[in-house]
Amino acid sequence: MMLHPSPSPPPFDAPHRREAGGAPPLCMSIAHDADEHARNLHGWHQTYDQLSAGRFTGTLVELFLDRMTVFRETTSHTLRQSCEVKSDAYWFGIPVCEAGAGRIDGQPIGEDALALRPGGVEFELFTPAHHEFFGIVVKGEVLRRYAAEVEHLGLGQPLPGASVVPIGSARKARLVASLRAILDESARRGAPPSPFLRNQLQSSVLAALFDLCVAPQRTDSESIRASTYRRRLALVMDARDYAIAHRDRPIGVPELCEHLHVSRRTLQYCFQDVAGLAPAAYLRALRLNGARRDLTGAAQAAPHAASVQDIATAWGFWHFSQFSADYRRLFGVRPSDSLKHANPPV
Repeated sequence: MMLHPSPSPPPFDAPHRREAGGAPPLCMSIAHDADEHARNLHGWHQTYDQLSAGRFTGTLVELFLDRMTVFRETTSHTLRQSCEVKSDAYWFGIPVCEAGAGRIDGQPIGEDALALRPGGVEFELFTPAHHEFFGIVVKGEVLRRYAAEVEHLGLGQPLPGASVVPIGSARKARLVASLRAILDESARRGAPPSPFLRNQLQSSVLAALFDLCVAPQRTDSESIRASTYRRRLALVMDARDYAIAHRDRPIGVPELCEHLHVSRRTLQYCFQDVAGLAPAAYLRALRLNGARRDLTGAAQAAPHAASVQDIATAWGFWHFSQFSADYRRLFGVRPSDSLKHANPPV
């Protein structure tokens, strides 16, 4: 992944016009459904599966600056997120949750690290309950121009190829404090900062992020660990794909072991390491989230065209009373409530 110069760029500190029809400069939202929360985040292709029980609550503050987007989200429950940002952009994710930083593509995000993914590449994120996450999305063009015009460094340095980039606890704390201050102040005023403060913020954030672009190469032991994480993640993803392909019936652990050619112990270990859940619990939550999407989708399209029992059966839940109990335990509402009162798309 190399940074290549763009032809004849305008001066770096020249203002950038936002695309017509885009979101307002400052967006704040509260959601009580994981999919609604995912839809509230602009410029992403993503799906959120809720994995822990209870009524979901998510908050989001997005600030659209001239050369980047900065956001903070909080989520109340354990989530599995499938995410992809727009092409020719880079996403930097900074978790600040004390209870656990989560995992990206199977790798834990340490207290001294952040996550990094390029645009146009799907990645998987697991976040724990009561989670706070800061995000920065910067266009590739902006990073290239900053490298050429501000840092005056060669553009042969690649961005780190790893999903997790150690940056040090002190640097991470300073970055989080800066992002928190600007978002809190913008939310308090109900408006984005002045042009002068916007430029200051973006310059300081780009300086911090550019340091990551020239981070040292990983050691051999770090490369081995990353390879192990990728193998575990691939196994979990294969199991998930198999379960979804056979969604009309529950898939047991023995069948998964036979299909994936792994032992029960290996399967248990991979799921626990990647998702933080046992295979059966994870796949049940996966099917419950699928049923929830079909229920809310049916409510938005034609509330009387489908029944709760039809949708439950389509997702392999044959015991209706147990399905209702499991659904209410996970999402905090009854299936019939989702069918009648779905949130409209954002």
